[in-house]
Amino acid sequence: MIDIKSMSLEEITVLLKSMGQPAFRGKQVFTWLHKGVSYFEEMSNLSKPLREALAKDCALTPPQVVYKQVSKLDGTVKYLWELEDGNCIESVLMQYKHGNTICISSQVGCRMGCAFCASTVAGKVRDLTAGEMVDQVIFTQKDSGLPISNIVLMGIGEPLDNMDNVLRFLELINHGDGMNIGMRHISLSTCGIVTGIDRLAELGLQITLSISLHAPDNQSRSAMMPVNKAFDVEELFQACHRYFKKTGRRISFEYAMVDGVNDSDAQADLIAKKLKGMPGHVNLIPLNDVVESPFKPSKRVSAFQKRLESHGLTATVRRSLGGDIDASCGQLRRKAMEERRANQ
Repeated sequence: MIDIKSMSLEEITVLLKSMGQPAFRGKQVFTWLHKGVSYFEEMSNLSKPLREALAKDCALTPPQVVYKQVSKLDGTVKYLWELEDGNCIESVLMQYKHGNTICISSQVGCRMGCAFCASTVAGKVRDLTAGEMVDQVIFTQKDSGLPISNIVLMGIGEPLDNMDNVLRFLELINHGDGMNIGMRHISLSTCGIVTGIDRLAELGLQITLSISLHAPDNQSRSAMMPVNKAFDVEELFQACHRYFKKTGRRISFEYAMVDGVNDSDAQADLIAKKLKGMPGHVNLIPLNDVVESPFKPSKRVSAFQKRLESHGLTATVRRSLGGDIDASCGQLRRKAMEERRANQ
């Protein structure tokens, strides 16, 4: 079956021409897909024979809601979606004054092995298609009734470990005949795959790049993030400087505050040294307490922030949303996996 949801407008137009249809049908089908139809029968301005032909050759696989949690504190909505093959992924809808932001997954599971992250506990199962990423945005918007204006690729998975599909997703979600979400309203978070960062720099996309830094020295970072053994912290900072020089866009550095591991004044000073000559925003993240992880939340978040600011850096503490639900990435999927194992 053809994965039509992952196809560009041009590719869909070529497909329809091969079926004997005029070129304008391509735009009609593309628009219907990005409105979130679940069946080809819903494409009411197409002839019945064409709808039947599309249903015969092409797959529409809308995700199904397994769990939906809504925070009573701030309205954050956490979704666990079941995909066509039975695998599950997560999306989180967050409400801000400037608009509604969705955090989406890019893979089923993750192989990066970051010690403080629940997403990587069971490893990577497979990559998500571009269409499956688009569907998280579309069907979250449909289910919630809230217009989505911002996207964060920071859910389950490492986006640069699924780069071709992620780039196609960005093309589709940005398209004027689709959801038309501007690149400047999209953030992509990576644990530090240097080759992917350099490729993004060459493409010159206007997205916001976020680096999951979490430590400025190799010893501390390698203990938390196995990727540091492939691309060490020096290579990572060099790639960030190249990215800024090429694109002129400020990078955001995500920094989960871990007690006694990465929260010393000396490490704050080292961050300032490594970022010299490049504007950077350090986003301090109060750590979620993951049961399987030996790392615990830092008690020095405020002191660390002040130390960074003393060097002239912009440092903020991430607002904690969904504190009364399983809003930390991977928690809800892990719970569902445990329930399935218990019922088998």
